[in-house]
Amino acid sequence: MDGKSLSSEIAGPKLSPYRHFSRDEWAKLRADTPLTLTVEDLKRLQSLNDPISLEEVIAIYLPLSRLLALYVAATQGLFKATQRFLGADDGKVPYIIGVAGSVAVGKSTTARVLQALLSRWPNTPKVDLLTTDGFLLPNAQLERLDLMERKGFPESYDTNKLLRFLSDVKAGRSRVEAPIYSHLTYDVVPDQKVSVDRPDILIVEGVNVLLPSRLPRDGKETPFISDFFDFSVYLDADEDQLETWYVARFMRLRSTAFRDPRSYFRKYADLSDEEAEATARSIWKRINLRNLHENILPTRARASLILTKDASHRIETVALRKL
Repeated sequence: MDGKSLSSEIAGPKLSPYRHFSRDEWAKLRADTPLTLTVEDLKRLQSLNDPISLEEVIAIYLPLSRLLALYVAATQGLFKATQRFLGADDGKVPYIIGVAGSVAVGKSTTARVLQALLSRWPNTPKVDLLTTDGFLLPNAQLERLDLMERKGFPESYDTNKLLRFLSDVKAGRSRVEAPIYSHLTYDVVPDQKVSVDRPDILIVEGVNVLLPSRLPRDGKETPFISDFFDFSVYLDADEDQLETWYVARFMRLRSTAFRDPRSYFRKYADLSDEEAEATARSIWKRINLRNLHENILPTRARASLILTKDASHRIETVALRKL
């Protein structure tokens, strides 16, 4: 075999760790999974400028719900078998799902829809949702470290605190506290916490949750955030489309939340349309696009499932990691 043929074979789809599905192929996997959400439910669950329809839930999220039901049951069975083997009694351990992807791709909507669907299962009534925004360093600290222009990059988080939180949750500890973040003030809220108390499932949403830590040269244990995940979802879309969605969201916020006197972005509320769009595109290119290229996109291939959107936010393809 010549070099060209060998390289073609190596690069071929047979070596992909994923099984790929078209939208129609994936939708058929719903089987008899019941639809438990209404149009009114979806209106409450969707994020600003991130439309989602019942048809999308039926085609994409009901098959995913069915798959996760199988995975959770299998993991619970394995955990119980391991407990019997070890003679241990560690109590209930939550199944943790990570949701990753770029700014403006629709992670929050996906996470909330999954939470709503999974909480309607008879065997997992308690499903909690946490965003990693609360683990960002406070703005005052970011300013001291000259990191405000890199907010959302790995170095802007208190990663050790996030790892301790996930470790405690995965250990089955009760009332594990996490910081709260305000998108209005664009900062961690001082002295306010949210408590996670031994849920059946915990969904953790954030741009960099699949990013591995730097491996130590001495071989010591170095936990990754994703080490605590049982399953992970990466939301994907074309870069130009992500920018379009980000700018559209910025423009809508300019006439709503930005006008609140408490808003960190109040300074943008009175810009002209041209100035506001130029500002949004500048922020996207300086911060969000760089973060996407340097940290977020490289983690896509670490996800259990990749959902790829088209220009209308409609998920067109699904890639599921092979077992």
